[in-house]
Amino acid sequence: MKILLIFPVALVVIFAAGGIFTFGYAWWVERHYPPTGAFMEVDGLRLHYVDKSPADGRSLGTVVLLHGASSNLTEAMLGIGTALTGRYRVVAFDRPGLGWTERGNNADMATPARQADILAQALRKLEVSNAVVVGHSWSGSLAPLFALDHTDVAGAILILSGVTHPWPGGGIAWYDHVSASWAGWFLTRTLAIPVGLMLFRSATEHTFAPQAVPPGFVERAQIPLLFRPGPFQSNGEDIAALYDAVKRQSIRYPEIRIPVTVIGGDADEIVWTDLHSRSFARDVPGTKLIVLPGIGHMPQYARPDLVLSEIEVLAERIATTSKAVLP
Repeated sequence: MKILLIFPVALVVIFAAGGIFTFGYAWWVERHYPPTGAFMEVDGLRLHYVDKSPADGRSLGTVVLLHGASSNLTEAMLGIGTALTGRYRVVAFDRPGLGWTERGNNADMATPARQADILAQALRKLEVSNAVVVGHSWSGSLAPLFALDHTDVAGAILILSGVTHPWPGGGIAWYDHVSASWAGWFLTRTLAIPVGLMLFRSATEHTFAPQAVPPGFVERAQIPLLFRPGPFQSNGEDIAALYDAVKRQSIRYPEIRIPVTVIGGDADEIVWTDLHSRSFARDVPGTKLIVLPGIGHMPQYARPDLVLSEIEVLAERIATTSKAVLP
């Protein structure tokens, strides 16, 4: 009888220990990585964002940065945002549920369409128009929706290693399944965070491969903000909802009529360039496709010069078009 009791008691101890660790780690993270921007309310949701312009006030246009999965606005600014602020107004958001932005109770908040709607409303509040909208990785699904449904704020889009199309089988990582499952709330508050932290280093190396992770990246990009119960669960839900979302929206891509550039690396093992970037370029008339040999999932770190140059080209196209329509 005593032997039969060992297993359930051990489970209770393991889950309790995981819960204590998760609570303590989240407490430490929130004090070590406080908000770096401002907040606004959109549809009852508290949104965290940064809005930076050149010191001399002479902006050549606006660039909006949309970060990928497992990330936040600080990482987006670190990758290319800070380099742009000398010449452009740069706006970056923590997507709903990630970083310091609330998730809310809306059941469809995991979908790109709902997140695009929320962020477009925020941009209107900031009086943004004709922006270059840059979407990386997961947000490769967001940027096309700005080109389709929110052209009052977007004048052009640039997709970096973005998810745009359904992939064979629709599979996702087991930990995203866990986070998005019916037991997600419980597991992300007990065992998911400790397990995720154990796998974190190898996952980060895989994301940058074949390039090396930049020195100090995790700290400078505030990546540990992910390892709190709410963001970890939201991230899993976002990834779990992505396949059906891009399956629905990809049939609309031929309707896009604003300037588009797509950049991907041919060594990307996270988001397949041949499936996503090439398919998007095929579907959208006039798309400029750039495939970088030997580059993985993070071209904004491997080739920041090229990414910044392509943003400048799009901004110039917007400015030229805007001057042409002036009376």
